[in-house]
Amino acid sequence: MANRLSKIYTRTGDKGTTGLADGSRVDKDHARMQAIGDVDELNSFIGVLLAKEIPEKIRGTLLRVQHTLFDLGGELAIPGSTVISGEHVAGLEQALDDLNRELTPLKEFILPSGGPATAACHVARAVCRRAERRLVSLARDTDVNQDGRRYINRLSDLLFVMARVLARGEGGEVYWKHEKNR
Repeated sequence: MANRLSKIYTRTGDKGTTGLADGSRVDKDHARMQAIGDVDELNSFIGVLLAKEIPEKIRGTLLRVQHTLFDLGGELAIPGSTVISGEHVAGLEQALDDLNRELTPLKEFILPSGGPATAACHVARAVCRRAERRLVSLARDTDVNQDGRRYINRLSDLLFVMARVLARGEGGEVYWKHEKNR
């Protein structure tokens, strides 16, 4: 593979704009850049989760998710392109169904806490929800691949279920208690 970045700084963004992959430029705080940034942040938090001790089944799924999130970021960087498909969404749904089968039905709200892996998974889930909100905002002004939006929506569900699975190995889930019961 040829070197993609021979020089890290270009100075082209010094005036508050950044280049998209199609050669166009947008403000750094443009809705498209906000969405790309949130997807990148989500991918980074999944990397934090992957640095923890987690079951191989979850690790393999998260590694695939990281690659897909990178693809989604690329899709967002090229207006009008489509990379994420219904197959990607179906893959998440299958993983979600497989993991959820192991869990007891949820009867209480869960606090986003627990052991290191569980807490990291909850942070990734919260960032995923923000990325989804950014994609919804972007879609108000321009076409956004609906499968990409669906993927992020399913991913937040998957991260929630993964947090529940991880909590079992890290001391259990922490349930919310109403103020009068604390």
